[in-house]
Amino acid sequence: MGDVSNSSLSTLPSTDRADVTARLRDALLAASFTADGLLELLGAPAYAALARSETVPALRATRGDTPLETLVRLFLLQQPVPHARVERVLPVDACVEAGWLLRTGGGELAATVDVRPYGGSGDEDWFIVSDLGCAVGGAGGIGSRDEQVVLGVGGASTTLAGITVRTPAGSALDLGTGSGIQALHAAQHATRVTATDVNPRALHIAALTLALSGAPAADLRQGSLFEPIRDDETYDLIVSNPPFVISPGARLTYRDGGMGGDDLCRTLVQQSGERLNRGGFAQFLANWQHVEGEDWQDRLRSWVPRGCDAWIVQREVQDVTQYAELWLRDAGDHRSDTAEYQARYDAWLDEFEARKVRAVGFGWIALHRTDAADPSITVEEWPHPVEQPLGNTVRAHFDRIDYLREHDDAALLAGHFRLAAEVVQEQVGLPGAEDPEHVVLRQNRGMRRATRVDTVGAGFAGVCDGTLSAGRILDAIAQLVGEDPVLLRDRTPAQIRLLVEQGFLEPAR
Repeated sequence: MGDVSNSSLSTLPSTDRADVTARLRDALLAASFTADGLLELLGAPAYAALARSETVPALRATRGDTPLETLVRLFLLQQPVPHARVERVLPVDACVEAGWLLRTGGGELAATVDVRPYGGSGDEDWFIVSDLGCAVGGAGGIGSRDEQVVLGVGGASTTLAGITVRTPAGSALDLGTGSGIQALHAAQHATRVTATDVNPRALHIAALTLALSGAPAADLRQGSLFEPIRDDETYDLIVSNPPFVISPGARLTYRDGGMGGDDLCRTLVQQSGERLNRGGFAQFLANWQHVEGEDWQDRLRSWVPRGCDAWIVQREVQDVTQYAELWLRDAGDHRSDTAEYQARYDAWLDEFEARKVRAVGFGWIALHRTDAADPSITVEEWPHPVEQPLGNTVRAHFDRIDYLREHDDAALLAGHFRLAAEVVQEQVGLPGAEDPEHVVLRQNRGMRRATRVDTVGAGFAGVCDGTLSAGRILDAIAQLVGEDPVLLRDRTPAQIRLLVEQGFLEPAR
């Protein structure tokens, strides 16, 4: 795991007691200390409240003494529990010796780390380890202001896990692993997983997460960005939920990158291209600046490394005051001295003003290494609801880009297409009108896009079942509407390309 010596690691469970970790896992599963078990015990409202770092509903729901209630109190709610109760559920002496539990005064036991059940993508029962009180990140406050604090699962973590392409991979790299959730997912479909973090405490906790979840160990390395990676090492998959917060200074390791503005995210994206194998994917969450006098889309296009197609989606934009307030609350600064809070707020606004930043965007960046001479870079704003997981949608996007790049208009018209599953057509117009003002195709899966098409486009999409070529369908439509088939063939490929690119039509291969 490299040199992760640090005095703070002495307060964490040992990574060298695989026997105890396995016994602890067996005991947790035997007591139904799982995502499904928690939902059944707590009920949906209390379970959802836990995801917001609110514990009172769960405390009320665990006033009994069943094994599951004991474990929830101990590991999720960080309540001291009488020794006799814990002994009925866990191998107490072994857990104390290995550092999972701590004896307190009055004959009680306390957990040394937060352990949260987490359902894997294939219904696996996993456990995410984090620092006490830090199981969930976000604007509710992290529960600790230690700069090396390690968070558990937050909305950003699950978003990245959901959008990641899950094809078999020989090698995967998780940059800035934190509690290890991305490495845990990658271990299910990658032969070799490497995980890095600048924080030695995070590497230790990631090792605990993997071991307690019954996953293969990862190659854990300390260092920033690609520093721990050898020059000759490349990967089929690179994922990162980096410390993307654009802030003055670097107070909190888990979120503040320590570089100016959005330089950390830019550097991460730009350097990833040479680390990707051909055909490989790199996927990141990121924040980016909206700078006065600069097109934010052009800014992001400049980040894309050579040889890579890119799909960049802006999910949210906040003005600088909203952004500063969000992350001040995340650190719990809103609960500090008023003058100190105002000084910190001022520092954020001074930083943004100096850089002429008017807003900050948040979203995801996906790269596909193709080495194409004419790479495709799609940058779009999509704040609308999507259907997670989106990994297959991301992979299909790049597959369609490859298809379109390889097919000129003549080849496109010779191709066969199918309407994608669960696409519906909506006609919009005044009641009683003979013809609609416009026709909308809408997806009910994946990105849940909607696009306006003309009557030819609607008619074309409606009969695409893979049987007839695009050209023959257009010839039939031309005859039906009395239009010159040559002119129709000339003007329609652009619309077909858009419908294919956005996933309304799929090549029938």
